[in-house]
Order: sequence, then C-alpha cells, then structure tokens
Amino acid sequence: MANVSVAAEWQLVYNRYYRKPEHYQMRWKHIDLSRNKVACAPFGGPIAVIRDESKIVQLYAESALRKLRIFNSAGVLISETVWKHPRGRLIGMSWSDNQTLVCIVRDGTVYRYNIHAEVIEPNVSMGPECFEDNVSECVFWGNGVVCVTDTNRYFCIADFKTMTVCELARPEEVKELPHCVAVIEPKYTLTGNVEVLIGVDTGILMLDEDGVQKVDDNLVQKMAVSPNGSFVACFTHDGRLVVNNMDFSNPVIDQTSESALPPEQLAWCGMDSILLYWDDMLLMVAPQAEPVRYFYDEPVFLIPECDGVRILSNTSMEFLQRVPSSTECIFTIGSTSPAALLYDALDHFDRRSAKADENLRLIRSSLPEAVEACIDAAGHEFDISRQRTLLRAASYGQAFCSNFQRDRIQEMSKTLRVLNAVRDPEIGIPLSIQQYKVLTAPVLIGRLINAHHHLLALRISEYLGMSQEVVIMHWACSKITASLAIPDATLLEILLDKLELCKCISYAAVAAHADKSGRRKLAAMLVEYEPRSSKQVPLLLSIGEEDTALVKATESGDTDLIYLVLFHIWQKRPALEFFGMIQAKPLACDLFTTYARCYMHEFLKNFFLSTGQLQEVAFLLWKESWELGKNPMASKGSPLHGPRIKLIEKARDLFSETKEHTFESKAAEEHAKLLRIQHELETSTKQAIFVDSSISDTIRTCIVLGNHRAAGRVKTEFKVSEKRWYWLKVFALATIRDWDALEKFSKEKRPPIGYRPFVEACIDADEKGEALKYIPKLADPREKAEAYARIGMAKEAADTASQAKDGELLGRLKLTFAQNAAASSIFDTLRDRLSFQGVS
Repeated sequence: MANVSVAAEWQLVYNRYYRKPEHYQMRWKHIDLSRNKVACAPFGGPIAVIRDESKIVQLYAESALRKLRIFNSAGVLISETVWKHPRGRLIGMSWSDNQTLVCIVRDGTVYRYNIHAEVIEPNVSMGPECFEDNVSECVFWGNGVVCVTDTNRYFCIADFKTMTVCELARPEEVKELPHCVAVIEPKYTLTGNVEVLIGVDTGILMLDEDGVQKVDDNLVQKMAVSPNGSFVACFTHDGRLVVNNMDFSNPVIDQTSESALPPEQLAWCGMDSILLYWDDMLLMVAPQAEPVRYFYDEPVFLIPECDGVRILSNTSMEFLQRVPSSTECIFTIGSTSPAALLYDALDHFDRRSAKADENLRLIRSSLPEAVEACIDAAGHEFDISRQRTLLRAASYGQAFCSNFQRDRIQEMSKTLRVLNAVRDPEIGIPLSIQQYKVLTAPVLIGRLINAHHHLLALRISEYLGMSQEVVIMHWACSKITASLAIPDATLLEILLDKLELCKCISYAAVAAHADKSGRRKLAAMLVEYEPRSSKQVPLLLSIGEEDTALVKATESGDTDLIYLVLFHIWQKRPALEFFGMIQAKPLACDLFTTYARCYMHEFLKNFFLSTGQLQEVAFLLWKESWELGKNPMASKGSPLHGPRIKLIEKARDLFSETKEHTFESKAAEEHAKLLRIQHELETSTKQAIFVDSSISDTIRTCIVLGNHRAAGRVKTEFKVSEKRWYWLKVFALATIRDWDALEKFSKEKRPPIGYRPFVEACIDADEKGEALKYIPKLADPREKAEAYARIGMAKEAADTASQAKDGELLGRLKLTFAQNAAASSIFDTLRDRLSFQGVS
C-alpha cells in the first residue's frame, strides 16, 4: 500500500513519470507575486521581492516606500531595505552564481546587493548609450546579462566578476523591439562569447559581437534555451511549441498549444520536458507525449534547476521533477524489480512474516543491484521517514550480500543528514541530491556562512571532515561587525574562545577586519596571537603599531620583513625619531646602514651624526671622495679635485676627534697632501696620469718623465726611505733605458740596496752589456754566479760558483745550461773536484 500511495502522486508523461512534492508552506505574509517583481536564485537559493512599480496596485497597511525584501525558499525573511534608487524604473533583477542580487534600472545603472540587502559598491553603468536610450528589457543567465535599449541596441556583461560591458552587433534592418530574447551562455558557444537569439517579425536572428545571422523563419513570441545549451524551445505566433537544436535543422517537438496567446513563462524542466505557464494553468510538454496540466488559483513563478523546476506560489514552494529511475523501479505500482522486492521484504520482516525470506531468495543473484537502488532512491527522497525506510531496506539487503561496498550506506547517510539540515525551513535551502553534487559541499558551506548560519556550517564542516577555518573566520568577522557595543576586552575573549578551535586560523585576517571596522585597539590585541610574522608585521604597520612591528620583525630574523618595517617607518616618521627607534635594535640598525651605504649616503651621515659615530661619517666622506674621483671630469686639472681634497680633509678632522683613529687621521692627511701634489703635477704636465696613483707610482712616473725635482719633492714630503727611493729610481731609469744616468746614479754613493737591483733592471731590459757593469760589484759569490748564468756566461758562472764551493749551486747552474754540452761538462768537472775535496 505504501508503494501505491507514493506512485499515486506521479504523472505519467509518455514512458516517464514526474512528481511534484511540496517543499514548504510559505511562511511569509501578505506577499502577492502578481504585485511584485521576483528574483529566485537556483540551487534552493534566496528569493528577492520588490513591489512592481509598472503595475497599479492597492496599498493596504504597507508603506508607500518600496522595500526590497529577501526571503529564503521557505518564505522566512532574511533581510529588507528601502529601495533608494529613484533614477529609473527597475527593469529586471536576478541572482548571480555567488548569490549577489543584480538590479538594473531604466538608465542602465547596475546596483548590487548581498543576501543581507546591503549595497555592494561601486555601482556600474551599462554605458552612456544605455543612459541616453534607456533600457527596455534585460535577460539574465548564471553570471551575466544582456540589455536591450529602446533603440534596439544590445549590450552585454558577460561576467559579473569583471563587470565589463560590450555591445553586440546591431540588427540594422530591424527597427522594432524584439518580441522575445534568449541567451546562449558563453560556455555553450563555439566562439566562447555570448550569443543572443531574438524573435522579430521576420524570424529568429542570432547576434554576437561580430555580426547578425538569421537562423529560422518562424515568428516566435517566447524562447528558452535548454540547461545544456543544445536546444531552444520556441512558442510561435500561431500557438505552436517548437523545440529545435541549435542549428534549427531538426525540430524535436512541434506541438500545437491550446492557446495562441504567448505564455507568461517558458522554462525547461531538466532536459526532458518544457513548462508553459498561463494565468491559471501550468502545461508540461514532452516528446511523444500528451501534455500534462496543473491548475493553480494563484500566480506562480518558475525557477529552473538542473534536475527540474521549483514552482513558487503565494502559499507554497513545490519541486517538479522527473522521478529518478531507482525510485520508479521501487514504487511503481505492481513493480517486481529486485529493489521493489527488497523494499517489500523489509515490510514483511517488520511484520515478522516468512515472506521476507522468500523475497530475498527470489532476488539473491540481483541483491547488490537492489541494495544500490534503495540507497540511490533514499538520496532522491525529501521525506525523512521514507529516506529512513529505504536505507533500512538497503541495510537489510546488505546483511545478505557479502560483496557489496560496505561504506556506501554510510556515505549516503552523511549526505542526507547534510541535506535534511539545510532543508529545514529556518535555513530554507531545498537542495536535491543532484543539485548538491553539482553545487558541492564547499560552496554550500560558503552560502551558509554568507547567510550567517555559522553554527550549522561549522557542524557540517566538522561532520564532513572539511576545514573549519573559513567558517570560524567569517563568524569572527561578522561578530566584530555586529558587536559595536561590546568592549574590546570582552569581545576579544569571545573571539578567542572560538578562534582557538582551529589551529591554523589567521588571526591577522580577523584583526584586519577589526581595523577596517574602526576597532584599532581590538585589532592590535588580536594580532598579538598571530604566530606568523609575515602576516603579523604588515598588519601592525597598517594599524599604526610601528614600534611593535619593528620588534616582531627583528625577533623573526626575517630581513625582508625588517626592511619592510624600516622603509615604512622611514617614510612615516621624522628622521630623528626614526634614528631613535632603530638605534636600540642592532639587527635593524645594521640592515639599515648596509642599505644606506649603497643608496642613501646623506641620510646615513645624518644618522651617524645623530648617534655620535663621527668616525663612520669620516669613512663615508672618504668614500665619497673616491666616488667623486671616478667622475670622468675629474682629470686634467679638473676643479672637481678641490672638493675631493676638502672631503678628505673633513674626514681627517673627524678622525682626529677620537684617539682610537689616529692612524686614519694621519692617513687621510697624507692622502689629501698626495692628491694636491698629484693635481699640481697633472696641471703642470697636462697629463692625467698622476691622480689616485700611489706614492711609489708618482715618484716612478716623475722620473720617467724626467722631472727629477718633482720626484725628489714627493720623496721629501712623504719621507720615502733611501732603499725605497733607490729601488724606484733604478727601475724607472731602466724603463726609459737611460743607462748613463743609471751608471751615474750607481756611483753617487754606495747604494743602500746593493747592486743586485741594478743587475736585475738591466737583465729585465735585455741589456746584458749594461748588466756586466754591475755584476762584478756584487758581494755575494752565489748572486754573482747566478747573474752570470742569467746572461749566458757559463765559464764565469762556473768559476764564481767554484769559489763559493757550493756543489748544490753548481747543480742548479748546470740545469740552466742543460742544452749546452760543453758548459755542462765544465760544471760536472768542478762538482767532481769539489766532491773529491769533500765539499758537499
């Protein structure tokens, strides 16, 4: 009998059954759909209602002010607000995919509201053309809209996320406004762009951004595109319902209607049938079937869903859908399917009838399929007692089925608990299981928290094993917004009690919302609990807690964060205050000075002066003088040398302020003196070869240029030692090959460096004859022997080495003359003689 009572409510359409269960008795009062504009969101979403100002209606006890009211699907009021947009009549409104209410008025302005009837800024315009020509009609789809102006121009917003307006091609030959408009969503077109079908006096035209194309000759008054974008249903001027594929080549349905008047609404019921609504009748048409009629004594509003149509009236919310195959095979009158027999077996089992065992034996081979059908049918049911019975039947059959997936019933039970929770009238989201699968659990949770059903969202997240962070975060932000009268300390305790439930919660994000809500003190208290410095420090800066931000960044050891804080404070605070803040923090101070040495010398000098680090200022001045020297203009007597010298002298004065930097002070003094002399030399010689060279190079260059007096002056000024002077002059004279001067210089007095540098200078210049003048003067026989060997005089080298009685030296010299057999024999003879004499 239960099967009979269930199936008795179904309607047979050809070989398919349809059912129309009632979801809710509407809880609103004094709402007449015929007097209002209505927008219903899909997936059991909210209902927006506002009085239709294009109709003359009688006002009863209500205010003359128009109110935008938002209800859930059970008619429970969520929010309301006074309509404050007098700039034009409301042309249309619809819910976007993310449940934003989009309203378009006659001048083309787009207003957006959230589910709490709060305006979302900024408002958007459809463009100056819509403002001038006025919008006459708008057609919405999931996340976009097409507007038609009074001058028959078409403007489109393809995505409400970007709110970018584009104009579609204009049908120039059509002067009148279209009879009807339908939109093919971008995801169903080959081009990926919006395509619009318009019914005009000459047939059906298709518009896109590139052009206009005629696709059919039928004169239509109403159109609706199928949910998958493959078919279009058209109601013609002669009262026929024609369903075509998108190329209009092969009609699937062509039926004559009972009325030539166009229906008020035309909608698809899934992919199997089409609904047409007139004043008091709802007609369902399907291929190869007689139409089914539903009569209403009140206005209704059709809400297409992916698996059916919700029917909203003044008093109820119904859902018209095709009966799922699993439900059909169980509850069809006279069904003998395995699932029906299993369901019947449970009934016999409950009545302790032996017929239960008989039914199980009949379907033993098909038991897994029967169990699966009962589980699936339970998922499609809205009646909780029937869900429970079907799941019990599945569990009963599973006990006799060893190879069935054991967690299938548990999964369905979880899904049904979630669906039953959100179907509660106070929540008012009557999702079917198919809609739930398309919508997904995360999106459902997002919609619950947007509607401020945080507790239910939290419990569902926990029940499904999903992250609770999003729910708790949204609750915390909403609590802050709604708790303006609660003191900060009290509110902090309330927030922490819940925020601590989630270990990975972002306290910084909650603190940012508190700051945005004008509760800066609460934000500062909350951010203290943020464990991640990368999130904590930027927020501290944004709420003006620079001191704390610097402490936290320094404690983290993250140089990028420290630099972020330093640059922020540097731009916000006076220089002296900035210096005082970083002076007590060594790491921050070191990082700042490292950066400033490269890019902010003047600012760094001010810092060092303010902190009494005069020697650091001196080093900076000295460095500046070197940088100035790199200027290409600082040559050939350039006046830039004057500032360089002054900088070095300033550095000297600063170094002299402290006893620890006596050496630096003296070095700076001598550097300035050397630069001055080099500058004078460049001026006199007109050669830019002196500045920034060393003292030794300056002396050598002077000698090479023949300016011995200048070389002597440099020697005297910088107290160059005699040994160093001799070395420099010997090699300088050898460089210019002034051998006479070199010989004369060697005879002025006994050279303090000996004669070896003279020999080496001549040999390096490949002047063996000149070297012979100095070799005999060498005092060390070993040096003399090696010098003879270097100029190729083997016999003299051998004789000198034998006088030194050094066998090892003879061996080394022999290797020098390895290619000369005669010379080698000389060295061998002398070494043998020394060996005989016992000299090693």
